[in-house]
Amino acid sequence: MSVNALQTIAGIRIPDSKLANDATDLLLEHGTEFIYNHSLRVFLFASLNGNREKRAYDPELLYISSVFHDLGLVPHFSSPDKRFEVDGANAARDFLKSNGLPKESMQLVWDAIALHTTIGVAEYKEPEVALLYSGVGLDVMGEGYEHLTANDREAIVTAFPRNDFKNRIIPTFFSGFAHKTDTTFGNIKADVCAYMIPNFERKNFCECILHSPWSE
Repeated sequence: MSVNALQTIAGIRIPDSKLANDATDLLLEHGTEFIYNHSLRVFLFASLNGNREKRAYDPELLYISSVFHDLGLVPHFSSPDKRFEVDGANAARDFLKSNGLPKESMQLVWDAIALHTTIGVAEYKEPEVALLYSGVGLDVMGEGYEHLTANDREAIVTAFPRNDFKNRIIPTFFSGFAHKTDTTFGNIKADVCAYMIPNFERKNFCECILHSPWSE
């Protein structure tokens, strides 16, 4: 279902500005239907959380952040050596810069995307950053599921189906950084590598300390 055919879902209006529609077009062009559905659910969940918590946020910037948050997983935006979150953040920043948005907006969206998997940090940042993090957590791990009404849940999943999400999201994550597993060091995506790669050896922070070049 094209987002352009939709206006309001679960009481949340999907931004339909030129900027929002251009971002959606990039997601549809370079992403997958699976990532598209996930990204739109994230926006809706994040917005519901924002409204429930009575937080002031910019719906358009939250939407852009949601649309780009997993685009670092796809070949068009993936780098050979950066975390996929940074690739997505860089792509969003370039997009916003090309559309003349101010540095403050670019930085806010960059932070939201780059930190959306960073537990213990993102939730304490600006509303757009914290809400993207919460929307991702709700869709991926069910964090805050108890706050969803049955009607809102049904409306969102009907519009943007999960399509065996639990079984497909881990391989989808892995496909985005299988060529650069070292970028998962120190973050939760190392769990994905451990799940997908038999006998995966994680880089260990303590080993980095003990084997540093210092002589003492």
